[in-house]
Amino acid sequence: MDDNSRDKDRFTGHGAEWRDSGLSEDQARAATSWVEARIDRRAMMVGKSRVEDVRDIMWQLEKDGEIIVHRIADEHEPETVKTLYGWDKKIPTNQLWHHKSCGQCGNIPGYPTSILWLQNMLGTRYLDETDQTSCTAWNYHGSGIGNVVSLAAVFLRNFHQAYVSAKAQGLAEGYYYPLIHCGTSFGNYKEMRGFLLHSAELRGQVKKILAKLGRLVDGKLLIPEEIVHYSEWLHVSRQRIKEHQRIDCGNIRATVHPACHVYKMVPEDAIYDDAVLDGNRLAVTTALMQELGTEVIDYSTWYDCCGFGFRHIISEREFTRSFAIDRKIRVAVEEASADVMIGHDTGCITTLDKNQWIGKAVDKHYELPIMADCQFAALMCGAHPYKIVQLHWHASPFENLMEKLGMDWRSAKAEFESYLGDVEAGRVETLYDPKNAITSGPGFSA
Repeated sequence: MDDNSRDKDRFTGHGAEWRDSGLSEDQARAATSWVEARIDRRAMMVGKSRVEDVRDIMWQLEKDGEIIVHRIADEHEPETVKTLYGWDKKIPTNQLWHHKSCGQCGNIPGYPTSILWLQNMLGTRYLDETDQTSCTAWNYHGSGIGNVVSLAAVFLRNFHQAYVSAKAQGLAEGYYYPLIHCGTSFGNYKEMRGFLLHSAELRGQVKKILAKLGRLVDGKLLIPEEIVHYSEWLHVSRQRIKEHQRIDCGNIRATVHPACHVYKMVPEDAIYDDAVLDGNRLAVTTALMQELGTEVIDYSTWYDCCGFGFRHIISEREFTRSFAIDRKIRVAVEEASADVMIGHDTGCITTLDKNQWIGKAVDKHYELPIMADCQFAALMCGAHPYKIVQLHWHASPFENLMEKLGMDWRSAKAEFESYLGDVEAGRVETLYDPKNAITSGPGFSA
């Protein structure tokens, strides 16, 4: 078979219409330069037009009687932080409604369990219920067949459930405030909120859908005052978490991968802190790691995407693999001599973790532990590495890291294996009362 025949028959993921671009090396580099763009505070302040604060529009629409705003109240014990342009953002720390991640629960179960474990440790009141759906942004970003109307309707449907969920416990509406686990849900919901606030037509279309579902409040759309990611909760809670730290991690060299959907989507909402990396980079996760005592190491591809990209992982996996291995993992190992890479998003953690297997197939043997900030924090506070943090679900190896932290992973593994015997025998432990997870429908009892 000649080269031309091979090109015709190979699977590209984009169908028969796909054609090689024929770009020269210089042209290809110019066409893809965006992936290396430095998205930092200084670049954003001077390189983009300043945008309006959507909350100004939100307050006006509420004043005009078009919407109702789910406010963060004093009972949510909010902490105020600064975003990119110096705007105030409220982060609730109590009475939280967990908006789970479909990817976390399926691929990285130690991610949500670590969040719940930390909140149990701090005495945080929360509701972890089943009456929620995926944000569906996976379909939108992965296939392009989603649409703004459906995405916006799902967004407001889930936030309405958070608003009314406490009624099952005899508490007032608005008692719980949503905490988003997934970076993609977080970015998607912020985009949808902006679209809704700017478009009366979209609000009308979504209102018709939610009316049929019984998801309006006094006949109006319910819009959240803030959209909050779990890493932001960790950020404002980091001093309290530090008080519970049991393991010294001062000898650990950590690299941080900031997620595109957390800080590049609606960047004006991302948190920056003058005390963290001179205020020039995203503050969440890095500030927590520094608070715990790790040495956060810079590396040249800090700003690069992990490569996941939804559509990439489906149709052009070589792109994803090359980014994950060559532009992130290899650089962190060779430049930074990192002991661990810390992230805060489902897709990023999955991509950077799982693709280390792929690297071995092409003689790229880089073994770098990949985990979420909540997992690392829980581990440092004494959470069991397998029972709670669930490191056995990860493809990247953690044994060397645990040894460097002074942890006996062999004993921990033996304890976990014994625990699995208890589970098999029906002696199950839970982080959360499962009866509280059901707030309506079959199985619910007041």
